[in-house]
Formats: sequence, structure tokens, C-alpha cells
Amino acid sequence: MNSPVRADMRPAHHRPGGGFRNPPGSPTSRAGFRDFLKFLLWDMRRAKLPPLPPGLATDSPPDLAALPENHIAWLGHACFALRLGGKLILTDPYLGKAAGPAGFGPRRFLPPAVAAQDLPRLDLIVLSHNHYDHLDIAALKTYRWRDSTPVVCPLGVGAVLSRLGFASIVELDWWQDWSLGDLAVTALPAVHFSGRGLFDRNRTLWASFRLAAHGKSVWFGGDTASGAVFREIGERAGPFDLALVGIGAYEPQIIMKASHATPEEAIGIARAIGAAKAIGMHWGSIMLTPENPFEAPERFRRAALEQQYGENNAWILKVGEVRAF
Repeated sequence: MNSPVRADMRPAHHRPGGGFRNPPGSPTSRAGFRDFLKFLLWDMRRAKLPPLPPGLATDSPPDLAALPENHIAWLGHACFALRLGGKLILTDPYLGKAAGPAGFGPRRFLPPAVAAQDLPRLDLIVLSHNHYDHLDIAALKTYRWRDSTPVVCPLGVGAVLSRLGFASIVELDWWQDWSLGDLAVTALPAVHFSGRGLFDRNRTLWASFRLAAHGKSVWFGGDTASGAVFREIGERAGPFDLALVGIGAYEPQIIMKASHATPEEAIGIARAIGAAKAIGMHWGSIMLTPENPFEAPERFRRAALEQQYGENNAWILKVGEVRAF
């Protein structure tokens, strides 16, 4: 697939002088300094974790090495293991205790279904962007097969992976393809941002991904807000059998509307890309924002009914659950 290119031959999402921006028609932030200060010093400090609902996780971890073809396991947050085209794929392996540098930052309240040191040998790791709750340095350092497992990531993210000892790194721009045997991988747009420090905002790219093999197609959304680009994704890369779409971390809207979808918007994204079914992710492991972290699943199911997507097509998994797609 080819990305739309402007007259100067630079794709529209490439900023002059370096760095990246969201697709045309994406929401923009209206937040000012006071909004961010209130979010950090008032909203997040007042936010309290409710009691964990029963049945949030399975009683035992999934056997990822034995995962059957066309099955998926949720390890928590945006981390999934799935087998497609005979390949065992892991997405956004945030498996640590905190989402921040040197152990600082928001701490997860529910452990992942599989610890980093217990990961089996993978055929592929897919990274959507470089935020701490998606690119977990400690987990990737712990992974034992860095010399042989390829990693697919957006432009600019490969440098940190190279420093961790990964020998096979594939950086993709939006609409670029790569294949591993029968598995086809396409990097697609997302509506988000990147950065791991104070001075690197949007210096590396963020992306969603299409994973396809043997007539099955899965869309992994990474982190994304809603936007006009998803209809284009549906037209050019869809339809999909399954969408993995974020439904959490959406308040306050004045800040988060430009980077995270609400549960209702997540259903709209799944419909726009032509996904037959959707799994709600990016909830239930860590409080990144002050809303009740357990309200998203019910809103997701209700939105599926209200938007005529079908409640049975909006899946909410337990952490550790395995399901066929």
C-alpha cells in the first residue's frame, strides 16, 4: 500500500524538518496549561481505585506456546498474544509494574496474565509507539530471544530496540507492508502522539497495524483517538475479522479527545474499518486517567447496541482469557 504524498514528495503526516503529525481530519487538543496542571495536580490525585470487580482475570495463565491458529489471548492493557499464519505474535508488551521511567509513573493494579520472564519464543513482536505503557524496556530486556525474534514498529522506534539487543528490526511508515512467511503486516495510521521524555514529542511515529494470513485479518489499534482516517483504513485495508481497539483512558475529554477514544468512539472506529468483531482493550490494568477504570466495558457493550454493531460482536475478555476469532 502507498501513503498519500504531497507535491514535495513528503507524506502529509511527516512534519517539515522532522517528526510526525496526525492525519487530516483528526481531533485536536483544546487543552491549555491550566487544564494539564489541573489534570496532574487535582484530578489524578483525587482519583481513587474502586474495588476490583470479580472475574477480572482468569485463574491460571494461558499457555502461549500452545496457542492454536486463529486464537488470541489478552495479557492485559494493549498486550495480546495471537497465532495467525502459523506465527505467534505479541503486541505492545507492557508487562511491568509502572508505566514510566526508572519505575516511576502510574502503577498497574492488576498483574499481566504472563510475566515477561515467562514469555515463550515468539515469531514476531509488534510495537505501536514508544509510550511507556506500550514499549516496556524492562520486559523487552527480559525477553530471551532478542537475537532472533523480529520486531515491527513505526519509523524512529527502532533505535531503542537496537540498544536493547534486538537484531531484526523492521521500521514501517503508514501504508507500508512487510511479510513473514504467510503473515502480511501493514502499518496503518492512528490518531495519537509519541514521546518518552520532555524534548522528543512526536519525533517518532505511532501506528496501528493490519495482520493478515490465510484469509483472516486482524487490526491492532495501539493507542488512538477517533478520526476521519478510519473510514479510509476500512476502504483501503479492510474489512477485518477482528479489531483490537482501546476503550479506556478518555477523561478529561478536553485533554484526551485528541489521543484516546471513548468506548462509544471505539465502536465507531470498529464500524468504520469494517471489523466484524472488536475486543475492547487499554482498560482494567492501570489508571492512566481519573475515570472509573471499570466503567468502559459496559459503555462499550451499550454503544455496540446503540450503534447497531451488535452486543455479541463487542468482546470484553478477562485478563488471561483465550478466544478463537
